[in-house]
Amino acid sequence: MILTPRAFAGFVLMASAIVLGAALLSQYWGGLAPCELCLLQRWPWEAAIALALVALIAGSRAALPWVALLLAIVFALGAAAAFYHVGVEQHWFAGPSACTASGGGAMTLEDMKRQILGTAPVLCDRVQWSLFGVSMAGWNFLVSLGMAVVCAAVFVRTRRPVSQAPAAA
Repeated sequence: MILTPRAFAGFVLMASAIVLGAALLSQYWGGLAPCELCLLQRWPWEAAIALALVALIAGSRAALPWVALLLAIVFALGAAAAFYHVGVEQHWFAGPSACTASGGGAMTLEDMKRQILGTAPVLCDRVQWSLFGVSMAGWNFLVSLGMAVVCAAVFVRTRRPVSQAPAAA
């Protein structure tokens, strides 16, 4: 079976739209406010949608391996961001000071303003929702990693092998 650039781009576009759509549905319909790290994790999916649209329009067979490699890198970066967020949730890593619970009071003018106005930030180190014990950041990590592996496999499968030139006599 020959993988066409349009089929691959369509798959990536559909998968990315579903994941990003689920995040937006959980925010606007489910009432889950995203933290700073949640918003950061959406960027690779948005980039993948843009790349998939360009690949879908272009549809060049010669460019397929490089589009797949670029998407594999984008999804690997997304998996890294999601892994960092999981680590912040599990307290393996220190999270950004703007969205991590701290024991002290307001240290900056912005912190004081936030306390006065009563708009506490969404904390990155607190799990708001989980399924089977895995947080949204954990699910994002798994899906991003899976997409990175699929795109890397497409790259390996579709790239042209380096031709072996005969040795000069």
